[in-house]
Amino acid sequence: MVVGIQREKTKGHESMTGYQHTEFQPGELASLKFDANGLIPAVVQEAGTLAVLMVAWMNRESLELTLKTGYTVFWSRSRQKLWKKGETSGCLQRVREVRADCDADTLLVLVDQTGPACHTGSTSCFFQPLPLTSPEE
Repeated sequence: MVVGIQREKTKGHESMTGYQHTEFQPGELASLKFDANGLIPAVVQEAGTLAVLMVAWMNRESLELTLKTGYTVFWSRSRQKLWKKGETSGCLQRVREVRADCDADTLLVLVDQTGPACHTGSTSCFFQPLPLTSPEE
C-alpha cells in the first residue's frame, strides 16, 4: 500500500520540480496498525541507492505532517515530542514515497537525503557490523 505521497522523477532531472505529488487524504491512514503507544516504525531508505539510512518512530500526527509537507517528521520516544529530521543539522529528508508493509504495521519511507542521516555524521545509522559465526556444516 502506498500511503499518500509519491514523487516520480521525470526526464532524469534531479530537481524536485520533476516530481509529482499525490495529495494526502487523511482517511488513507485508517488501515495502518499503530502499536499500543500510537506508534509505527518507519524504515528510511535513500531513494537513489536504496541504502537503509535509519529507523525511527512515527505517530499519526508525524505521519500526517510528513505526508503534507514532503519532509520526514518523527516522534521522539525519549523527548516525547515531534521532530523534523534535519531541523537543527540541516540534513533534511525530502520524501519521495511512503509505503506500508503487507501487515500495515511498518512503514518504508523513500527519501532524498541531504547530508548524513546519522547523528554521528555517518551516511547511515547502520555502520556497526556484528560478527557472524559460520555454522558448522
